[in-house]
Order: sequence, then C-alpha cells, then structure tokens
Amino acid sequence: MVEISRETIMLSLNQEAEKIRKLLTNQRNYQCISQCKAFEEVVDTQMFGFSKQIEFAQSIGLIDKQYGSQLIADLEQELNRVYNNVYQESKDVD
Repeated sequence: MVEISRETIMLSLNQEAEKIRKLLTNQRNYQCISQCKAFEEVVDTQMFGFSKQIEFAQSIGLIDKQYGSQLIADLEQELNRVYNNVYQESKDVD
C-alpha cells in the first residue's frame, strides 16, 4: 500500500491550481475570451475537475474543508478578475 502525506496532496493540489491560473493568464486577451466559447468550456471543465479533486482529498481526510474551499475561492476570484478585465477592455474598445 502506498502512503501519501498531506504535504504531497497539498503540493499536488497547488500545482493543479497553478495550471488553471496559467491557463487563465495565458488567455488574457479580449478576442480569445470574448469570442471563443471553447475557452470558457475548458475553464469550466478544469474547475469542475479541480473541485472533484478537492472533494476527494477532503473525503479521505487529507485536507480540511477550509483549505479546499480557499483553493477553489482563490481560483474563482482569479477567473472573475480575468473576465472583469476582459469586460472592461471591451468597453474601452467600443
């Protein structure tokens, strides 16, 4: 049986969160986000998968609910910031 430490799980979840952040920051242009529904679907899929990873880690006691909720909240804030910036850019262009 393989034993996994909390630190390993936390590191892995933080790395997954960072991958999603990079996805968001690499696509911070108005044209891509506003006209490409695939981008939104990819982000939704990534966020859903990440939330399931968080739920699993919580269910087996490797992380607490507060830590998992904070990871998801941080990513959601980042996503909202990106969309707000895109919205503001679109207003500035028009």
